[in-house]
Amino acid sequence: MAAISLKINGRVHTVEADPQTPLLYVLSDELRLRGPKFGCGLAQCGACGILLQGKVTRSCVTPVSAVKDQEIITLEGLGTPEQPHALQQAFIDEGAAQCGFCLSGVILTAKALLDEAPKASDEQIRDSFSNVLCRCFAHTRMMRAIKRYQAGLQ
Repeated sequence: MAAISLKINGRVHTVEADPQTPLLYVLSDELRLRGPKFGCGLAQCGACGILLQGKVTRSCVTPVSAVKDQEIITLEGLGTPEQPHALQQAFIDEGAAQCGFCLSGVILTAKALLDEAPKASDEQIRDSFSNVLCRCFAHTRMMRAIKRYQAGLQ
């Protein structure tokens, strides 16, 4: 076990963990964050998505020791229930969430893409979140929400 300092959602946290522990376990078990979810444990479903230095990262396969001193943003770090981020609000307005299991991956993937390419095409948007599995098949509503957010960026 080692003391590891993490900057998550603008706050510094120090946790005691085995350096090889997947970041997801520290986020959910130690820090009680509920945005990133355990889906497959193989970095294939996207439910564990976070932003690491602004890039989408699968926290289920990222050792906690690999992210110390880097900025980590989880779904909770975008906004609050009282003041959601504009992208979260777009998902609310479009009814784009059903069960919510994939939202961390979809929303943070869309945010990272549109931060980098605000004028991304529909094809680029679809491609960016195509590797985040959604069992509810809410893709059409998700796309509308992402486009709504994108329109506000212009």
